Amino acid sequence: MPIVRFISKLFFWGATTAFCLTLLTVAGLSLYLNPKLPSVDSLRSIQLQTPLQIYSADRKLIAEFGEKRRKPINIENVPSLFVKAILAAEDDRFEKHHGVDIKGLIRASMQLVTTGSIQTGGSTITMQVAKNYFLSRERTFSRKFNEILLALQIEQELTKREILELYVNKIYLGNRAYGIQAASFVYYGKDISELNLAQLAMIAGLPKAPSSYNPLANAERALLRRNWILQRMRKLNYIDQQSYEEAKEQTLSAAYHGLVPELEAPYVAEMVRTELLNKYSPEILYTSGLKVFTSIDSRLQESANNAVTKGLLAYDRRHGYRGAEQSILLDIETPLQSARQALDSLFPIGPLLPAVVLEVYQDRVLALIAPDKQIEINWDGLKWARPYLSNNAMGSKPQSAYDIVKMGDTIRVLEVAKSQWSLAQIPVAQSAFVSFDPRNGALLALVGGFDFQHSKFNRATQAARQPGSNFKPFIYAAALENGFTAASMINDAPVVFEDELLESSWRPENYSGKFFGPTRLRKALYKSRNLVSIRLLNAIGIKQAINYVERFGFDSKKLPKDLSLALGSAEFTPFEIAAGYAVFANGGYKIEPYVIASVESHEGETLFRASPKTVCRNCQNDSGEKAIARIDRERLLANALQQEIGELAMSTARPDIPKPENHYPANEDKFVRQNTQTESVQNAVPAIQVMDARVAYIINSILKDVIQIGTGRRARTLGRHDLAGKTGTTNDQKDAWFSGFNQDIVATVWVGFDQPQTLGKREVGGYAALPIWIDFMEEALTGKAETALDRPDQLITVRIDPVTGLLARPGQTDAIFEIFRQEYAPKQTSRSPGSVSDRADNQEKTPEQLF
Repeated sequence: MPIVRFISKLFFWGATTAFCLTLLTVAGLSLYLNPKLPSVDSLRSIQLQTPLQIYSADRKLIAEFGEKRRKPINIENVPSLFVKAILAAEDDRFEKHHGVDIKGLIRASMQLVTTGSIQTGGSTITMQVAKNYFLSRERTFSRKFNEILLALQIEQELTKREILELYVNKIYLGNRAYGIQAASFVYYGKDISELNLAQLAMIAGLPKAPSSYNPLANAERALLRRNWILQRMRKLNYIDQQSYEEAKEQTLSAAYHGLVPELEAPYVAEMVRTELLNKYSPEILYTSGLKVFTSIDSRLQESANNAVTKGLLAYDRRHGYRGAEQSILLDIETPLQSARQALDSLFPIGPLLPAVVLEVYQDRVLALIAPDKQIEINWDGLKWARPYLSNNAMGSKPQSAYDIVKMGDTIRVLEVAKSQWSLAQIPVAQSAFVSFDPRNGALLALVGGFDFQHSKFNRATQAARQPGSNFKPFIYAAALENGFTAASMINDAPVVFEDELLESSWRPENYSGKFFGPTRLRKALYKSRNLVSIRLLNAIGIKQAINYVERFGFDSKKLPKDLSLALGSAEFTPFEIAAGYAVFANGGYKIEPYVIASVESHEGETLFRASPKTVCRNCQNDSGEKAIARIDRERLLANALQQEIGELAMSTARPDIPKPENHYPANEDKFVRQNTQTESVQNAVPAIQVMDARVAYIINSILKDVIQIGTGRRARTLGRHDLAGKTGTTNDQKDAWFSGFNQDIVATVWVGFDQPQTLGKREVGGYAALPIWIDFMEEALTGKAETALDRPDQLITVRIDPVTGLLARPGQTDAIFEIFRQEYAPKQTSRSPGSVSDRADNQEKTPEQLF
């Protein structure tokens, strides 16, 4: 007995000593580690790493940049079934413990001993929050102890719902998805509120091992994990037996869903990203959840996308079929398997899908476009495919499908209507499109090429090419500013320029190769006469012209110091050309293009707002708030007028739409007061006037003639009289351009090859580029009333003789009206039809050598 008593005492004191030592150790560790622990209160304002998001002006998602895909979600929006699923999987005693679950740790230990693996985990959700937000992933005793201490501290300072919200937004769930909302979109392509029980259980199974239980990488293990969670939910009475059975029988429906933008504008997104990198570090830009709102109009951007695609495919088809991308040998016994393997390495390019020819018949082709989808291309979709020989020649028309393709050919197809397919090919030519609001420089739409994934080179902003005749309006505007008139007569005749340095001669010609003699300036521009343009530049002087053209935003260093400037030999991007044309469209004011309208923090705080230079025709003597108020007033009245005219035009269907100045809303002041608060132009700055408003009006008038009776006549199909523009074609048709506008919108189109070569003899600006502009404007102007540039004071309209440019004779039947600045109106009357002396008299301001 004494021995037993001794042993009992020894055991008691030993246990007491061990307990005290443990208590002292824990206390000591707590005292040592607690001061080093981060503040739990910081979790309330924690900023999760969230990607940069770029939106259109009407808040459609264009792109997302960042390593982590994350869509933070409030706990109120998390489905209750998911909460039950994640608790069943990770911490079913979450509502009962205070951060550390002793029973959970014992259960995890038993699972490890009995099964060799841990199913539910020993860490509570609170401990995981502590680890994910504050601690490293090193496996040390001190880190684990810190985790426990932090978990206890978190439970004291945060509610269970706050802890759960932190958890579901932070956890990594595979495939770059952080948080349950991002995972829902990655695996199912929809909001987590739209998922069923089986899908919620699958996502709940991912935190333990995002790679091992990933349904895309390991479907079998993911299914086992999902079903185990459903079983746990049933055991815990989170779901009834019927729900359990139904969910368990469902197959895995997960599939990878990449980010699907609401608006295709990848070239714009890259422009914005690059611009922001000049303002923010990559660490801030890609992780702080910035939201960037651009000036892009989603409707116009979609129209531009479609117009460029249609235009390039039409150009490509006009020049014949270049043949299959490649040919494979289909296995005789398993042709589908061979075709599927070939498709695995091919991807869509724009709207063009890859396909493998399975069967060829006389008038149709059977092709595979997806592992389990075959299509038929009938003769209507094949007969266009004459063999390509060069950009100026094609082979004979095909007589059957055998003349075009063969079995095993890898081709491209285009769905032209529902279930109607056409043979196609990836265009080798490229295009760029830019559109601005000429009133403030807002970029409305931009396309940098046929397909961004195929070529990320942005031809709208990076490809400097010769604009050719598209540049002529700037030279003609310079001439008008320097005393010429729209009726000035300039000789369209051969001219030779000797270059002593190069010991060569330059003999410029018109596109037609013909010469038309003395020609009015107006006609020379709308007919795009090269020799008149050269003589005009020579008359006003190259230096004078360069100084003037620089006003439109063109870099004078890029402008050649010779007469080739008149023919558009300088190289500019479509972006620069469109910005220059905006000055014509708005009546003579230089705008500064912008695409970033505002930047917001993840909390919605405005970090940046653009200050666009905005046209205000009556702000010359205003400054500050007064100028901004005037801009507001003019824009509000113009918008109201636009709506009133549109309604009037719709109701009466009359072509003689009333002039704007006669239809401002009754009681203008009251109208402005009622609308300024909600319609205010924030941070607007008055734009600088860079050309005489009267010259701008006259140039507008001439460029309207380009569309009505000149090289842009195709645009008459739009049935409008407020459109103006100019074609452009460079030597050997290497570049085709069209720039056009009305008061509301300006747009430039370029078509050409990345490595300059001829587009083909017929592919001039009015044939290759103009149709793209027309398709865009048709959509852009739908429902828009015609607009008219306000006519400035000190302009007069008189009848002139079209042959001499002088005042028409009394009773002259072929007289036409012309617009003049008052001080330059002709004073002499034409003496007789086509009089040589008359023409000479009208050139008193023009050097003799021009003739």
